[in-house]
Amino acid sequence: MREISGREISLEIIGELKKLPVPQKSLVAFLIGEDPASESFLKRKQIVAEDLGLDFQIEKLNPDLGQAEIEEKISISVSGDSVGGVIIQLPIPESLDKDRILRLIPAEKDIDLLSSEAKELFRAGESKALPPSVAVLEEIISREKLDLPSINVAIVGLGELVGEPISIWFSQKSRELYKIDEGDSYLPIKECDLVITGAGKAGLIKKDHLKKGAIVIDYGYSINNGRLKGDLSEEAYEKLSAYTPTPGGTGPILVAKLFENFYKLNDSSNE
Repeated sequence: MREISGREISLEIIGELKKLPVPQKSLVAFLIGEDPASESFLKRKQIVAEDLGLDFQIEKLNPDLGQAEIEEKISISVSGDSVGGVIIQLPIPESLDKDRILRLIPAEKDIDLLSSEAKELFRAGESKALPPSVAVLEEIISREKLDLPSINVAIVGLGELVGEPISIWFSQKSRELYKIDEGDSYLPIKECDLVITGAGKAGLIKKDHLKKGAIVIDYGYSINNGRLKGDLSEEAYEKLSAYTPTPGGTGPILVAKLFENFYKLNDSSNE
């Protein structure tokens, strides 16, 4: 078994970004409501932004302002020419219409590819950037030198941030693609050389579910007994040829790819 170090990969990606001209436009992140986990995620992004010399701004909005006022504030902020990238930190409080808020992000500034317009461009193969979860997967597949047409792949969990965009990207790429959601049988996983999981349930994927020598890329995270855990059970590690740990696996690469998207969307040579 071999651990795929997301921290090492992220440092390499950020190192490559440092060789490029620094985008002169701002990256604006919106945090709606009080959520310690969201604040922690934004803090990590702020640290990377400062390391890259970027202008990174965090705007905190009180959900009590209501849908209309929040939409107005976001619309005004994202429309300026000085803004080159927008993050709306999820989750958004349930009292608000999430889809309406995400639609406010202009596709050319949507580094997460969360707006309906950015998603449509991705589905059509016309987006300059990839959803961060897809970009992470592409990076790992390249480094592992996987021959996709010759392998079977399982995607466990079909949420909008991981399973859904990865399913779209994988269409026609692998020999066999199994999409497994809550309540589905896990038997197909046993036939798969590559397993991608983003269900967010600690220890969901057990040793007995997996094919010997498989690779598991784990996007899932949840708190279990006070510790951050992924979907992959630790007892399964010995059966695998490689896996991403939690923490220190896909998370750091996701952040690096988010900033890579910011550079791509603000690369004047691509215009």
